[in-house]
Amino acid sequence: MSLLPILTIPDTRLKTKCKPLANVDGRVVGLMDDMLETMYKAPGIGLAAPQIGLLERLIVVDVTDQRTEKPDPIAMVNPELIWTSDELAVTQEGCLSIPEIYADVTRPKMVRVRYVDRAGEVREMDADGLLATCIQHEIDHLNGVLFIDHLSSLKRNMILRKYNKARK
Repeated sequence: MSLLPILTIPDTRLKTKCKPLANVDGRVVGLMDDMLETMYKAPGIGLAAPQIGLLERLIVVDVTDQRTEKPDPIAMVNPELIWTSDELAVTQEGCLSIPEIYADVTRPKMVRVRYVDRAGEVREMDADGLLATCIQHEIDHLNGVLFIDHLSSLKRNMILRKYNKARK
C-alpha cells in the first residue's frame, strides 16, 4: 500500500465528471487500499478517485471515530444514489481538496446507494446521518461537484477568497 497525493482546488480534474469502471480487478482493489490508507492518514472520512487525479467512479468512506472505534471502511465502485429522503439535514462539511475550509451544507438526510463492492458484487446500502452525507459528498466528486458548489455564490466566493488568501 502507498500514500497518494491529494489534489486541491483549483485543479481542473476536481471539476470533471468521471467515467464508470468496467470491472473490479486487482488494480482497482489495490487502488481502494491505497485510497483508504491515504484517507486515514490525511485524516478524512471519505476520498474519491478524482481527488487523487483518477477520473474513475470510485470512492472510499469510513465515518467511524478512529480514536475510539474499530475502522469500518467501505469502498464503492460506480456508486449511484437510487433513493434520497425528502427530509433534509444540515451538516458542516469540509474536504481534503479544500483544506481547512468548512461550511454548512443541506442534503437529504437518508439515501440508498447502489454500487459494486471490492469483490465485484452489486450491493445496495441504506445510509443516514454522517454516512449519508459522506456518501453524497464523495459521489458529488465523481460528478465534478464540490461541497462549496452547494452554497450561495456569495458564500462560495467568500470561502474561495479566504482559501486563496491562506494559500499565499
